Amino acid sequence: MADRLNGYRILILETREEAQFSKLLLEQGAEVVQCPMFTIRDATDPAPVEAWIRRAIDKPFDDLVLMTGEGLRRIMKLARARELDAALVAALARARKFTRGPKPGKALREIGLEAQQTTEKPTTEGVIEMLAKLDLKGHRLGLQLYPDKDHSALTGALAAQGAEVDTVLPYVYDSKAADANIVAAIDDMAEGRIDSLALTNLGQVRRLIEAAKAHGSEAKLRAGLERTLIASVGPAVSGELAAHGLRTDVSPADEAYFMRPLISAMAAALAEKRPSAAG
Repeated sequence: MADRLNGYRILILETREEAQFSKLLLEQGAEVVQCPMFTIRDATDPAPVEAWIRRAIDKPFDDLVLMTGEGLRRIMKLARARELDAALVAALARARKFTRGPKPGKALREIGLEAQQTTEKPTTEGVIEMLAKLDLKGHRLGLQLYPDKDHSALTGALAAQGAEVDTVLPYVYDSKAADANIVAAIDDMAEGRIDSLALTNLGQVRRLIEAAKAHGSEAKLRAGLERTLIASVGPAVSGELAAHGLRTDVSPADEAYFMRPLISAMAAALAEKRPSAAG
């Protein structure tokens, strides 16, 4: 089944995992159209991140909640630069560790640690539901956040459970440089040159809408999406699409919210839909 996507043009909106996703699509015969959406950068001011690291070392957290794998990797990068990495890993080993989906768990394993529990669904709501079952009263809880998201529902829920929440935001998105690429991708969709748009995180949806509005291309974007198969890796992405009045055509079966099942779902849907634009 190595040629399931042969002749199809798949648009991916590049983020930190685009290289892996692109490779998987190419293995299936797809022509991959890559569109850089934004660059991930370390926090503009490293001082708050370093202070969080030092607090974690000086008085280890009872619980640690990781929202993204990227977040932990950025924290560890700064810890290594300050020669605090060994002390931080030792401190984090003492905490109960909870992750939003499998990606932060992978980052934990890279430093020799394991998550005690992972959300069934990789969403903020899933994290709230998971932690609601625990007694957090009086617990010091380290919470790694990610950019461009209102986290008040999560921090509020944890505070209501009696936790002392210590947050850290270790990276930012730099998006302005990518706007020209996004406008070109919108043109490609509007003109029928893309068979499927594959979305792997909700930040991609927000950037697409944001850039389209900034450049007067929102109507063209919506028209392009009408003629393009929209593939979503999971409920967080689909929810963001719905929030903007956009549909999800396909997502992985059996709640398998990963790249390979997403590709399988896309291949099946494209085979049923129509001949490829590139064919």
